[in-house]
Amino acid sequence: MATQHKSAALPLALAYAALIVYASLYPFSDWRDQGIAPWAYLSAPWPKYWTGFDFAINVAGYVPFGFLCALSVLRTRSTSSIGRAVLRATLAGVAVSFAMETLQSYLPARIPSNVDLGLNSAGALLGAVLAVALERFGAVAHWGRVRAQWFVDEARGALVLLALWPFALLFPAAVTFGLGQVFERLEAAISEWLLDTPFIDWLPVRQFELEPLVPAVELLCVMLGALVPCLLGYLVARTVVQRAVLLPLILLTGVAASALSAALSYGPDHAWAWLELPAQVGMAAALFAGVLLLFAPRRLCGALLLVALVLQLSLLNQAPESAYFAQTLATWEQGRFIRFHGLAQWLGWLWPFGVLAYVIFLLSRRSRPPAA
Repeated sequence: MATQHKSAALPLALAYAALIVYASLYPFSDWRDQGIAPWAYLSAPWPKYWTGFDFAINVAGYVPFGFLCALSVLRTRSTSSIGRAVLRATLAGVAVSFAMETLQSYLPARIPSNVDLGLNSAGALLGAVLAVALERFGAVAHWGRVRAQWFVDEARGALVLLALWPFALLFPAAVTFGLGQVFERLEAAISEWLLDTPFIDWLPVRQFELEPLVPAVELLCVMLGALVPCLLGYLVARTVVQRAVLLPLILLTGVAASALSAALSYGPDHAWAWLELPAQVGMAAALFAGVLLLFAPRRLCGALLLVALVLQLSLLNQAPESAYFAQTLATWEQGRFIRFHGLAQWLGWLWPFGVLAYVIFLLSRRSRPPAA
């Protein structure tokens, strides 16, 4: 009997649902009862102003959600019919969209729309149909076989984290691959929250000034940031050959995501502006270290991953954000990326800590992972 693996579709669907919530309810402020029923938009007339882009984005935005929901049903319930998977995924899309449009009734900055509800539902249906079509043609089963050949049984958490890593890199980082630099902003946010309260006196006073990273330390942070996802892949890859394939694939994905982030931040002409000497040497060092660790046991890879991650977070959070970098973030936070920056920002902040928790959990289990 074939081993049943836990599908990554469900956690990815939940992560995508979080994206929908953020995009639908941002900026999460000025909540108020506007004196109308929250579902009044259901009987509203056709909107006077609309564009093809609005229609397309409302449909396309829910296609991945419907796809992942249907895939989750198909992969976790072997007895589920194709029709049931489509129905459940579509109903999930309708429910999420209805909740978002209804909650928008309490946000003056947002306008609920029955057209959006219909288009979102159509997108979820389209995604679900696409998922069952791929299942019908054997593509999903083929991925299941590939996953079984390439990754250990309990690889779902690592695969989800690896899938989220490129999206976390889309938010501009002061240091290439430098995710998790939160200390300065966290300190400022806590100070702001506690201002004018008796608890402000309880806030510890920092005994040192944050110093900019010297080039050698920046190079080390780049190397560690590039090596961490590679080691995460090593933890769940079955063989050395598969590790050797994952190593350049992960690094190239990181390069592509960083280039896209730079293009979004500074314009397409500056997509490779981040690829300076520290980044080049750091990535080369990560590649060299990855090659040396191809034959390392899984537990050693996990231990080294923890050391690399803790060291990188420690170094990054002892450095301040530069004024130029803060100006770059203003482009995201106040400009055209206003609805997107928040999710990418939170991913960039939290991804390293998610990896930290996952690896600690993995290494603390009683059953030892199979040897590489």
